[in-house]
Amino acid sequence: MSITLFIIVSFIKIALILFVLLTAVAYTVWLERKVVGRMQNRWGPTRVGPFGLLQPAANGVKFLFKEDLTPPHVYKPLYIAAPMIAVIFAVTSIAVIPFGNSVTIAGYDIPLQITDVNIGLLVVLGITSLGVYGVALSGWSSNSKYSLLGGLRASAQMVSYEIALGLSLVGVLILAGTFSLRGIVDAQAGHFWGFIPNWFIFRGGQIVAFFIYLTAAYAETNRIPFDLPEAETELVAGYHTEYSAMKFAMFFMAEYANMITVACIASLLFLGGWRGPVFGPDWLQAILPVFWFSLRVFVFLFVYIWVRGTLPRFRYDQLMAFGWKFLLPLAIANLVVTALIVAVT
Repeated sequence: MSITLFIIVSFIKIALILFVLLTAVAYTVWLERKVVGRMQNRWGPTRVGPFGLLQPAANGVKFLFKEDLTPPHVYKPLYIAAPMIAVIFAVTSIAVIPFGNSVTIAGYDIPLQITDVNIGLLVVLGITSLGVYGVALSGWSSNSKYSLLGGLRASAQMVSYEIALGLSLVGVLILAGTFSLRGIVDAQAGHFWGFIPNWFIFRGGQIVAFFIYLTAAYAETNRIPFDLPEAETELVAGYHTEYSAMKFAMFFMAEYANMITVACIASLLFLGGWRGPVFGPDWLQAILPVFWFSLRVFVFLFVYIWVRGTLPRFRYDQLMAFGWKFLLPLAIANLVVTALIVAVT
């Protein structure tokens, strides 16, 4: 493939994946409103389009045309930059995530991924970690006590749970022997005992690591029961109290994009990524891996919403104690056990 054609294909993949991601973000909000509504014996969105399916478009138009208020007491450069930092880092991390093997078009083999790097997992962890700056800077630059408390809570919470989240993934790296997300999925090929998929969640005690990752991911994305940075009953809206219009929407775009990234990583590292039954003609064999991957991501997002509609919010001291006194020691113990299993076998 020539350089020119490679650049054209890359731009097409970037535009397509960005469109799919932003559409998924919008409809995850719709799904959350519908599911939580049913859990609370309500209908959720029903007015705009059939089943309320055009509600995300209506929300987007509303945010675009709402008056963008900037309070006079804010530090304007960082106040404006903070939501952009949050959404840019949230969207960028999707660049290294593979959605399937590859497809052949006009004789060219095109990977279903924007770029494949051999340290893909480190790239995702590094980029998503930088997203906390958007939250922290929004809390400080708003010059509001509620926003500042939300920003400080978010910073402490994300730094604390980042350690347990990272350690929960080390066991998978030991088993796979690579940082490449595509390589990790390839390491989960085949079955053992003839019928159980060779996914890492079934190997080396990684089911414990999976639940550690899932719990830490809820805290990293500021979701119930760990949504202390934006606790409405205590902090009005937390770090985005002083924001309105599209800047307000950008924080929510970043939150839901991070949820999708977390679901993608969980699917790739613990549940075999896009691996599943593949059958039928060539075009169906190309589509099915993407379908299996999307299905796993959807299940994770549904669990996110289910947890929100079920569990109450922690107190802040309970949240920090749970992260440092329970989740971190459990992650270290799981890592030691995994290392021993690999060394013995």
